[in-house]
Amino acid sequence: MCRSVDLRTQVLAKNDATAERLRARLTECGTTVVNLLSSPGSGKTELLEAELALAGERGVPVAALTADLATENDATRLARSGAPVKQVLTDGLCHLEADMLGGHLEGWLPADTRLLFVENVGNLVCPASYDLGESLRVVLASVTEGEDKPLKYPTAFGLAHLVLVTKTDIAGAVGFDEAAFRAHVERVNPGVEVRLTSARTGSGIGTLLEHALAAAEGGPVHTPVMARTRAHHGHADEHGHTHGHEHADDEAPRAHDHAHQHA
Repeated sequence: MCRSVDLRTQVLAKNDATAERLRARLTECGTTVVNLLSSPGSGKTELLEAELALAGERGVPVAALTADLATENDATRLARSGAPVKQVLTDGLCHLEADMLGGHLEGWLPADTRLLFVENVGNLVCPASYDLGESLRVVLASVTEGEDKPLKYPTAFGLAHLVLVTKTDIAGAVGFDEAAFRAHVERVNPGVEVRLTSARTGSGIGTLLEHALAAAEGGPVHTPVMARTRAHHGHADEHGHTHGHEHADDEAPRAHDHAHQHA
């Protein structure tokens, strides 16, 4: 058991060091990374497509890298925005890692990219502990997923700089309790901003782009309490990133095994 924990710690420490170098390199080039996390079916791709299109209309140079276990469906959808898009197939790995991201950016990322949006693999466990060199981490949850999602996945929501609620156009139909959801987010990540969006109606579109641009311009970014309190489990950078080098008690203790794969 100790060897398993030690290995996991070493893997995460190596990833964090790589992420620091990647963040520094991209920052020097004028590129800010936004890491998007959510469950499958949250509407992340549809929302991101709208945000990329808006960036194009406003003349903001953006790009998107999307990761999935299989298919290039998301890249095809995102490319409709007109932004440069790259699909990464993880061959069963349930998350992206900093060295994977850096490798896929080589020779592809346009030199003038102001914002790089990374659509992580769809799940809220494994990706939560891997820093990708981002300056802004955004967690999305749809109104269909249940108000207790933040309590079930405290590491993902607890380390977010921004939380977006998607598909709010059907909130009434599914009985979504906004107050309860906000209370649960506040419990795991006090002070983090929660914004409502609907890609179908256009409500809240621009929120993600505005926050990303603010971060790129050096504006204040929310520092999660979890990042501060877990700092002794791993270094914390100037953005407050430590990314939870341990699992919350109610998350699977083996989820970050380097060889772990989702079926």
